[in-house]
Amino acid sequence: MMDTTKGRDDFVVVYEGQVIGKIGCYQPPDLGFIFSKDVWGKGLTREAARAYIDHAAKGSLTYLTADVDPHNAVCLGFLAHLSFKTTGFASRTWLVGDTWCDSVYLRRDL
Repeated sequence: MMDTTKGRDDFVVVYEGQVIGKIGCYQPPDLGFIFSKDVWGKGLTREAARAYIDHAAKGSLTYLTADVDPHNAVCLGFLAHLSFKTTGFASRTWLVGDTWCDSVYLRRDL
């Protein structure tokens, strides 16, 4: 199911009748995703990401970007596997609770 309100292009991902996650661009071209820990390691996130990348390539986008906490090695590795390349770094970009987090910026041309 796609949400196209306010320029969004994101999808709820359903597997075996259950919602397992969401992927897409809340603010294009910024890719975002969240999946249930119950499906981690099963290839479902990778399958959904590849499907979304194919979808985005058929639209008006020419690239996707991502903003990741540098401590999230799993996410950074996942995006590298999807051919995202690091384009920059920034300090204190997100305030989570009382803690400032940094950012690694990535990009993938479509």
